[in-house]
Amino acid sequence: MTHPTHTAMPEKPTLDGLEQVWVARWEADGTYRFDRTAQREQVYSIDTPPPTVSGSLHVGHVFSYTHTDTVARFQRMRGRAVFYPMGWDDNGLPTERRVQNHFGVRCDPSVPYDPSFEPPDKPGKNPVSISRRNFIELCERLTIEDERAFEELWRRLGLSVDWSMTYATIDGTSRRASQLAFLRGLERGEAYRASAPTLWDVTFRTAVAQAELEDREWPGAFHRVSFYGDQGPVFIETTRPELIPACVALVAHPDDPRYSALVGTTVLSPLFGVEVPVLAHHLAEPDKGTGIAMICTFGDLTDVTWWRELGLPTRPVIGWDGRLLPEPPDSVEAAPYKELAGKTVHSARERIVEMLRESGDLDGEPRPVSRAVKFYEKGDKPLEIVTTRQWYIRNGGRDPELREALLARGAELAWHPPHMKVRYDNWVKGLAGDWLISRQRFFGVPIPVWYSVHDGSLILPSLDQLPVDPSSDVPPGYTEEQRGVDFVGDPDVMDTWATSSLTPQIAGGWESDPDLFSRVYPMDLRPQAHEIIRTWLFSTVVRSHQEASTLPWSNVAISGWILDPDRKKMSKSKGNVTTPLGLLEEYGSDGVRYWAAGGRPGTDTAFDVGQMKIGRRLAIKILNASKFVLTFPDAAGEVTEAVDLSMLAQLDQAVREATAAFESYDYARALEVTERFFWSFCDDYLELVKARAYEGSASALGALRQALDVQLRLFAPFLPFVTEEVWSWWREGSVHRASWPEPEGVSGDPAVLTVASEVLRQVRKAKSAAKLSMRAEISRLTVTGPEFAVVRLAADDLCAAGTVEEFVLVPGDVLSVAVELE
Repeated sequence: MTHPTHTAMPEKPTLDGLEQVWVARWEADGTYRFDRTAQREQVYSIDTPPPTVSGSLHVGHVFSYTHTDTVARFQRMRGRAVFYPMGWDDNGLPTERRVQNHFGVRCDPSVPYDPSFEPPDKPGKNPVSISRRNFIELCERLTIEDERAFEELWRRLGLSVDWSMTYATIDGTSRRASQLAFLRGLERGEAYRASAPTLWDVTFRTAVAQAELEDREWPGAFHRVSFYGDQGPVFIETTRPELIPACVALVAHPDDPRYSALVGTTVLSPLFGVEVPVLAHHLAEPDKGTGIAMICTFGDLTDVTWWRELGLPTRPVIGWDGRLLPEPPDSVEAAPYKELAGKTVHSARERIVEMLRESGDLDGEPRPVSRAVKFYEKGDKPLEIVTTRQWYIRNGGRDPELREALLARGAELAWHPPHMKVRYDNWVKGLAGDWLISRQRFFGVPIPVWYSVHDGSLILPSLDQLPVDPSSDVPPGYTEEQRGVDFVGDPDVMDTWATSSLTPQIAGGWESDPDLFSRVYPMDLRPQAHEIIRTWLFSTVVRSHQEASTLPWSNVAISGWILDPDRKKMSKSKGNVTTPLGLLEEYGSDGVRYWAAGGRPGTDTAFDVGQMKIGRRLAIKILNASKFVLTFPDAAGEVTEAVDLSMLAQLDQAVREATAAFESYDYARALEVTERFFWSFCDDYLELVKARAYEGSASALGALRQALDVQLRLFAPFLPFVTEEVWSWWREGSVHRASWPEPEGVSGDPAVLTVASEVLRQVRKAKSAAKLSMRAEISRLTVTGPEFAVVRLAADDLCAAGTVEEFVLVPGDVLSVAVELE
């Protein structure tokens, strides 16, 4: 590695252009290159979050990635070989939607591949249907453009990433790792295929996992509907009357006296005349509606629980497209069902309400209500539950022993901040089923299996075939001509989390670069946001536990959200995000980083350009203060004066506090400590020592340079550009490869500078009140107080800084300062 040579100290230092200069120099010199010869105990490895490459970065990304970068820089300065790669999360639904809109196309697997296809220059209103392979090629083309823009912005921000180590979650290495982990899990019995009720998004026509759900308020209405019992009508209240043909039972609480005589009998459904049993279950709510509910297959997740635990049949009526199926389920009369067949859920609801009103089975009119409904986090219509055949990975949702093992893994982790662990625990304890990983999409890692047309058995690839796409590749021993005759490929792809849950393995070279993997895994740090503890963090723990019987990392650092001025989370979906490029140009990367680094771990932080302005002013002050210090000759004399020793003793304490903060992942505290000392150094110490410095005092000059050296290193993780610029004026190499400062064990008394600074502030205050220049002479300065001896040690510097003719010290109980002006 080469090192930056000295740059001349400019006459008028400026922040302008520093990013372009130092980004290029760092890349040319390999400043952040990972040392692949370092042994594991010397390595600090980071499982960097791969940002979703489907649009643009926003300040929320800048916020959290800056946190990680400060930790990476600290660990590098502590002598660790920092493994800090960058990944790009470019598979899955966000990329598909972006490609559809950008190119004006839609994927149709029935369309043959066109090797010469080019998208229209200007997308029209009607999207062009293209083959899956053509669609994937467009996805890859657009993500490469996005990745280039993302990298440029990350470099501008000053992330100390090793840019020779990047990966994409859809590249060949990632696909192979994902498919290999899937096949290993299949062999161990952790991955399995089953037909079961599945949460389904009718817009995207894909299955949705529990971790991808969110509740939203949705308008509806309660309908009081009569079923027919031997003793008369049995009223239920439902928001989903269109599911009456899917009803398989009524259910009441076993302790509800209103229905105890009814439990064990049967009733007939309205309109369709289906005989259904009346059963008891503890999940029934006596105080909700009429206290008795219909079980349909399926209206919600409680229906699924009742269906499973009570061993009920299925009568599905809703298809993958969100419309009622064209044919009625078993036992349901065809004539009334024909009124509903093929309709959307909304239209079917309107029609069945008319039919119930006409038949007299609707008691009163529907009562409007707003209720929480399950949505796919990226969808805009309520989810349905349809029975499909999907792939799952065991995650403890149905295995108490595995659940306890994963809770124990969470307890082994070092959580920063510690209170975030409860989110992990609550998620694991609340799992309702195994992890559904198959998706009915196009751009993703394919499920690597084929099926025998003759008996449905699995046909697996050989490991040297990986990665494979069963829709276009053939299994070992078969030819393309046998497709559809002897075998068919699984058309589904994996959930994006099924790949992202392997980022430590993918970035670390699992099964592709064993030497690298042995040096970086298990990793030291997973930084991430708190809302994806249930998805990314937990799923990564699951995969590492299953594959390697270990944690994937030893520490997790959880960042908070960025809040807009209304205290709402900034997100692209809400349209309230701010893109960072303009901020970086206006306030400089160091200014933006200063704001970001002030956000404490796990704490939501307000978007505040005021803090960016403060950060920019701080960077400018570092330039100017450094120039002042370096204007004096380098006098290598011993530091002997009390004020100088006191300042260095305070600096020692700042180093101890900043180091302890970083070691506990509290970067914000480390910045706070460093900045507080710096302003005291500029406002007080420089003023006190200025006269001696101009006189050439070896003690003063030595203390100034020593303090500057240490402070630049303390600031380096936060403000990498200005610190590197100043370092280059007088030091060899890069400040980011310099060692993190250690306390020097200075013998000075910290109180000397503290008390002298307070006296100096009182002097300034008196001059300001008299509207005099700070250089105005003081005829007599009297300091009274218990710090008699301490003030005496700083007397000469105080006289010089305050332009004092006579300095009087008086013993006393309370510190007081009397100023007599000329």
